[in-house]
Amino acid sequence: MDKVLPQQGFAFSKNGEDWDPNWLFLETASPSMRMVAAFIRELSHSAVPVLLLGERGTGKRSVARRIHQNAGWSKGQFYSQACCDCVPAVLLPASSDGGTLYLDEIGDLSAECQDRLLQYLSQDGRNGFGHKLVRVICGSSRDLENHVRRGSFREDLYYRLSGVCLRIPPLRQRKEDISDLISFFLKSYAEAFHRPVPALSSSTQKLFLDYSWPGNLAELAAAARAIVAVGNESVAMAGLRSMLTRPGERMNGEKTSLKDAARAASREAEKALILQVLTKTRWNRRRAAQELQISYKALLYKLKQIGYGEYGAS
Repeated sequence: MDKVLPQQGFAFSKNGEDWDPNWLFLETASPSMRMVAAFIRELSHSAVPVLLLGERGTGKRSVARRIHQNAGWSKGQFYSQACCDCVPAVLLPASSDGGTLYLDEIGDLSAECQDRLLQYLSQDGRNGFGHKLVRVICGSSRDLENHVRRGSFREDLYYRLSGVCLRIPPLRQRKEDISDLISFFLKSYAEAFHRPVPALSSSTQKLFLDYSWPGNLAELAAAARAIVAVGNESVAMAGLRSMLTRPGERMNGEKTSLKDAARAASREAEKALILQVLTKTRWNRRRAAQELQISYKALLYKLKQIGYGEYGAS
């Protein structure tokens, strides 16, 4: 079982009941990912520290977890923490079975937190985690070598953590994997939501293949989730299409984040679905609320949000 450490000062990834694609490593057909899979098999035979480099959303955590799963020398647990600009009070509890500690976005650590981490790693020559070996794997979307040259990341800590550097390719460099990945995500979310697996139209499949996916696997999974959750490809794509055809840009030209894009796409898909159901019910708001499986009050609130508060009959 994986654990996400509840120490003060770190942001924690969700772990447990909800299905999370970030915990999965999918072996795909692209040459770049076949090379990653080969490296994983080699790294599984030793406890050398590993630094995973790649853009956000490329699946660094899932690679770290697969390295841990394949390791024959450790029966311990997989611990995961997302780093931020803070100082942890305790990094990892003592473990009788060893294990693997994955630190995501290690480049986000403050100078003080870097000092503390190096102290922990230096204790007793055993990474500071008691008498059983704990392997440390770190992930970063930053150019850590550049941060070392600028003095914002400790050089001794960098070399301590980067016994082996493994680069994870972005999704735009492995487009031959997109069809298999979207099929996997659609099937997984359909099972999670107890819905039929949708069959995508040829136009949507082409859009997915042509898009650059700046949010990588995380963005692809979010698109699949929206399609399954809405239950109607054309309605879901009404919200997603504008985001997928203007990658990384708002209408005024300002950059937007993946979270902003996902929220905007979700709002557009929700609006399209509400209007579709209202049209079907001839704008009978009570019947529409029943069909949407939300309360009448919630529907009125949503209609007010999208500028249709005065429309329809109760």
